[in-house]
Amino acid sequence: MSPATTPDAIHRERLHQLTLFLRESKQILAAWDAYSDEHTDLDGWPHDADAYGLRAARRDADTWRSFHRVRPFAKDLLATAEVQVQHLNATHIQPRWPWQLGALDAALQQLDALQQEWLTVRDALPPSARPGTDIYDDALAERNAEAWSCLDEWAGHGTVLLEIQAATQNLPPRAPALTTAHALSRPAPAPAAAPPPTVRR
Repeated sequence: MSPATTPDAIHRERLHQLTLFLRESKQILAAWDAYSDEHTDLDGWPHDADAYGLRAARRDADTWRSFHRVRPFAKDLLATAEVQVQHLNATHIQPRWPWQLGALDAALQQLDALQQEWLTVRDALPPSARPGTDIYDDALAERNAEAWSCLDEWAGHGTVLLEIQAATQNLPPRAPALTTAHALSRPAPAPAAAPPPTVRR
């Protein structure tokens, strides 16, 4: 096994892809917020509803496309993080980590379900439906719109995976506790041998 294909190397590369998504999603959201601020009135209503909807669809599509590089192994990232937390000393675990991991897992399950629904819809489209046609693009935009809140969960909480990795690298693992069962299963130490009698000459 070459150094580039070891489990640790693969995990680090996957975390790098996650980092790219977190950076891109932040940029996408900042660009959207700037557009929304400029193209809505004081009550938050868009000046041009059609243009606003198209821009929102672009935000959704860009975020899905960015996360697409992470989604195939996102479940593995979560599983690795959960194992890492179990091996950390309790004093080094952030209280928010468990619920953040739970939020990411729930969001990922929803994204997987939406993807399966999209594949079913896509396969049912007429042969003439291709990317660039209204029927295809509208169906795809609907999946992206429904997925955006889940993608936003990953954009907001995905850093927990990087934090756990850093804690694992920077801190020693938790020492295994010696339970009563383990203690009872260990053989009792043999009694010390009595010293030989002293022979007077």
